[in-house]
Amino acid sequence: MSEYNWCHGTNCHKSHTLDRVRGSKGNKVLRTRKIKIDQWNNNHYFRFFCSQGCYNDFASANIERIVALAPRNEPLETPIDDPVRERSEYGYINTTINERVDTAE
Repeated sequence: MSEYNWCHGTNCHKSHTLDRVRGSKGNKVLRTRKIKIDQWNNNHYFRFFCSQGCYNDFASANIERIVALAPRNEPLETPIDDPVRERSEYGYINTTINERVDTAE
């Protein structure tokens, strides 16, 4: 596996920043950023995107295909105990919600 990836942002190659300018005089181009894979981004989507903006552009352009990979036809639910409401000495109401731990043995 290469230790670099090219940014997958749909408009990364159109951003006018100096680090994207490549080529000799008269043949200049804007190039997609190269992303070094390191300990910081190894298990994160930032190994494929140079910025949050590039990630958002890609997600917006491909959201239908992304959701089609794992469609959700039913809601997810987490069982909880009844919420506990306590009034503090200053009149604030604190609500505590605990997830139910099923002890099926």
